[in-house]
Amino acid sequence: MLLCAVFFFGKTPVIAQNNTIKTTTLMRPPYLKAGDTVAIVAPSGILKNRTTEIEKAKDLLKSWGLNTLVGKNVFNQNNHFAGTDAERAEDLQQAMDDPKISAIWCARGGYGTVRILDKLNYAKFKKKPKWVIGYSDITALHNQVHNEGFESLHAMMGTSLQDDVTAIQETIATFKSALFGKPLAYTLEGSKYNKTGTASGQLVGGNLSILQSMLGSKTSIDTAGKILFIEEIGEYEYHIDRMLQSLKRAGYFDGCKGVLVGDITKVRKNTTLWGSSVQQLILDALAEYTFPIAFNMPAGHEKDNRALILGRTVDLSVEKEKSVLKFKN
Repeated sequence: MLLCAVFFFGKTPVIAQNNTIKTTTLMRPPYLKAGDTVAIVAPSGILKNRTTEIEKAKDLLKSWGLNTLVGKNVFNQNNHFAGTDAERAEDLQQAMDDPKISAIWCARGGYGTVRILDKLNYAKFKKKPKWVIGYSDITALHNQVHNEGFESLHAMMGTSLQDDVTAIQETIATFKSALFGKPLAYTLEGSKYNKTGTASGQLVGGNLSILQSMLGSKTSIDTAGKILFIEEIGEYEYHIDRMLQSLKRAGYFDGCKGVLVGDITKVRKNTTLWGSSVQQLILDALAEYTFPIAFNMPAGHEKDNRALILGRTVDLSVEKEKSVLKFKN
């Protein structure tokens, strides 16, 4: 099968959160090959003084034999954002519609993607799907892409290249592997907090704050029959608990097959201490569920940010000594 072919998945029955059988069909965008073009867009935060990093991103893609098209509004400035909502949506829509574009690489996260979600039209994207790449605030876009029926990449962004390349070798290597269709599998460091077991299902999720903020909207993900990945940065422990409780009360975990916990970093200190670790907090919040929970997935806001194919079926095996995550081709 040619790498430029469009891959269709058969219908997979899963149990929805209302206990009815639901059928989903996911499409896998074509893997990239030399000569393909990647669009760099900025759907979220401002890129003030970040031109060097975007140039490094272009150089990286060029070293892989790929061409780059930078959105015309990427370096625009509108208060907190990389241009107005209309400008950011325009760049993203053009990249989605352009049949010559094979992947859309988000320059950075921050905040702002949710403001343009309802401005996007997927009619042309569905005829020529492409990989959508990013993390953090881009979780909102991953949610929408998933609900439209497509896989996407939770991976490094253009501004990740502010770090020395030698410090993010695995981040870059796994991003390239995912983009070009190489096999992905991770053996994770063990944890005494791991809740042992095995599970198989589509991998979904991303930033916890964004997932919680999508509740009640058409962009919220149905996690039934799926494995949920979460990561977070800069939150109080009680905020993390509040978000998990909100998701739980909304039935988010009722049909879930497993949870994969990425980096929970720069946890803020409250004057009233929480009293337990973040890991124990997560276990306590999800104590009533029997699915496995794996900690120590190196993905999120740290330098070691391994690529994850969202929407892809994975096998997850969790033990105290280690966990293994394998992506199915």
